[in-house]
Amino acid sequence: MEIFKDKSLLITGGTGSFGHAVYKRFENSDLAEIRILSRDEMKQDDMRKRYKNPKLKFYVGDVRDYQSVINAVRGVDFIFHAAALKQVPACEFHPLEAVKTNILGTENVLEAALNCGVKKVVNLSTDKAVYPINAMGISKAMMEKIVVAKSRLSEETVISATRYGNVMASRGSVIPLFSEQIKNGQKLTITDPRMTRFMMSLEEAVELVLYAFEHSNPGDIFVQRAPAVTMEILAQALKEILGVPEHEVEIIGTRHGEKLYEVLMSREEMASAQSMDNYFRIPPDLRDLNYRKFVEVGELKITSSTDFNSKNTRQLTLEEIKTMLLTLPYLQSRLT
Repeated sequence: MEIFKDKSLLITGGTGSFGHAVYKRFENSDLAEIRILSRDEMKQDDMRKRYKNPKLKFYVGDVRDYQSVINAVRGVDFIFHAAALKQVPACEFHPLEAVKTNILGTENVLEAALNCGVKKVVNLSTDKAVYPINAMGISKAMMEKIVVAKSRLSEETVISATRYGNVMASRGSVIPLFSEQIKNGQKLTITDPRMTRFMMSLEEAVELVLYAFEHSNPGDIFVQRAPAVTMEILAQALKEILGVPEHEVEIIGTRHGEKLYEVLMSREEMASAQSMDNYFRIPPDLRDLNYRKFVEVGELKITSSTDFNSKNTRQLTLEEIKTMLLTLPYLQSRLT
């Protein structure tokens, strides 16, 4: 994109899978500088040694600490805010930690962006923020509310968000879990064979963020029209790819805070969403504090809408998910 020429980009939580994917996307671009803000100096050092690129600048800090955030934000043109606590069980046991990182951390990043005149900020959210039933989803839903609220405060800084489901083979996700269980001769532990999850590659996650960056108005949330797959079909696909089609499976039941299917857009959002290419744009709710509009005025379009979830989206067949899985570097390394 021409807009990135000679500009600087900050990625919070940039030593994770998303940060590496963004770096590879811009490795040979005209972007002047890529800043990485994260807590883990060891991962930063690994990233520095791996890429050996003077465009990469590393800032040790935590989005929970405003001072360390603003030190990294000064002089930056754009921000991709990816830092978050993402593991559902960890957030269930330590909900206040999810508040500190996902909610207050976002407040810090956006406040620093506004104070430093950053041109655009894209925040990464999750399908678990829609109709949330666990601490992680609740904290991400609040993060989105902060995005919309902050987007009203400045015409100079355009603040938007993306929302997506499972990024295939990302750290802590089900694909590495199943692969390790097969490798170690353990049973595949499936919560519920009927459970459906949206599927997208890491490259698609980056493209979604870049699309939002290019097309967003203040407060917008962008969603990909992602397909989904059942856990039963995903497990069978992995077994066949790894050469053990008869590998034993154990049904362990749905875990606490887990949904049978995920929702990318609520029915209220579907009523106002705009279709754009392979994405949906969800405009912000810009009603003011005239409470009459909230309690006395309804919307017939909401009544006739339905949410966009991993049950009613396009379902991947066994062969389709196998094709997608075989494109993943993680699995390709397991087959060599």
